Amino acid sequence: MQLTSVLTLALQLLAVDASALRPFKPPHIRTTRPQIHVGPKTLETDLPKVSPPRNATCHVKGGTEDDSAAILEAFHKCNNGGQVILDAGVTYTIGTVLDLTFLQSIDWDIQGTLTFTTDTDYWQANSLKYKFQDSSAFFAIGGKDVNIYGGGVIDGQGQVWYDLFVTEPAAKRPLLFVIDGLEDGTMSNLNMVNPPNWFNLIANSTNIVIDNMDLKVAAVGNPAKNTDGWDTYRSSNVVIQNSVIDNTDDCVSFKPNSTQVLVQNLRCNGSHGISVGSLGQYVGVVDIVEDILVYNTSMTNAGDGARIKVFPGAPADGSTSSGGGSGYVKNVVYDKYDVQNVDWPIEVTGCYTVNDADDCAARPPQFHISDVLFKDFTGVASKKNDPYVATVACPSLEACENIRTENFQVTSPNGKSEAKCSNVNEEELGLNCTA
Repeated sequence: MQLTSVLTLALQLLAVDASALRPFKPPHIRTTRPQIHVGPKTLETDLPKVSPPRNATCHVKGGTEDDSAAILEAFHKCNNGGQVILDAGVTYTIGTVLDLTFLQSIDWDIQGTLTFTTDTDYWQANSLKYKFQDSSAFFAIGGKDVNIYGGGVIDGQGQVWYDLFVTEPAAKRPLLFVIDGLEDGTMSNLNMVNPPNWFNLIANSTNIVIDNMDLKVAAVGNPAKNTDGWDTYRSSNVVIQNSVIDNTDDCVSFKPNSTQVLVQNLRCNGSHGISVGSLGQYVGVVDIVEDILVYNTSMTNAGDGARIKVFPGAPADGSTSSGGGSGYVKNVVYDKYDVQNVDWPIEVTGCYTVNDADDCAARPPQFHISDVLFKDFTGVASKKNDPYVATVACPSLEACENIRTENFQVTSPNGKSEAKCSNVNEEELGLNCTA
């Protein structure tokens, strides 16, 4: 072989080696916005209109100790018709609170990993604060015509907060993802892990569709606390569908003034069920939950299946957040519901947090619960309350009206299907009330 050929080959090999040693730069790929089909059930009201194509893209570089400023800059730059992209293979860290409630006609394409710093002192002092249940957030999304998707991961770094809870149970643990004041929005095709508190809050919003989400808690050591999948609050025309939730609290919770909400095709594991409430927590506040359909649910290893919970009509001594509100629950349907190893497949609690009958009688809830249907329930409860598979405890006969079951086929492990019933029309309820 000639000397020139040897030198050429050597230079080529060096070029290959040098290329291999360069930092990996992921390609800037623009994800196509998912086309979401709401079904098999639909709402009778408006859903988000199909957003027009976005005409600009803003790629966030990421990979620094705090990418908050770069993310905020991208949202300002691509607002009103653009798309913000977090690239695959890159970790983006939020270390500074972000108020993103100014958005208009924009997509957020999360292909990489979005995570948060673990400075618990900073977040407790600086997170976005909400009066309701003394909650807080890393950031909030709001505005009009916003779509969030991409197949990436949102990691709440929850373990540091679970550990903190052991010594500081009153610590303000941020919610992982807050949608606040959004009209016409979608969120789909994302993975969420280990939130410090609730996974998601949808507040003060309308025309929202959530689809194909995967939520998972994987605590190591101290257990996770209060990891609700979705909580809706002062919101209407909301769809949550086709998702998997593995958590330690409510799979979905309809908080005060949730109306026209459809939840379908969910698989919930380890949760406290799909719950109406709690309601009536605050003195003088009127809470309403109306027109709710929960369809085709799988609930496993849970404390509850379908649940309704209202606080007593007056607070405990010295408290302003343990009851005293009023309102109503109306037109709520749980349909096609399979339970496996669930303590209470049905639980209606008319005096939430109060275990003493005399105490409840002294401050009866100021709520009316009507037109509630539990239909086509199947499966086997856990052994915890055997032989009971349901408990329906209304504050008074007048407070509960038209509470019914149809085709309730749930048994306890020993094959029995008994219910604890109080202050409810047992014939109308249709359960085997033995206590």
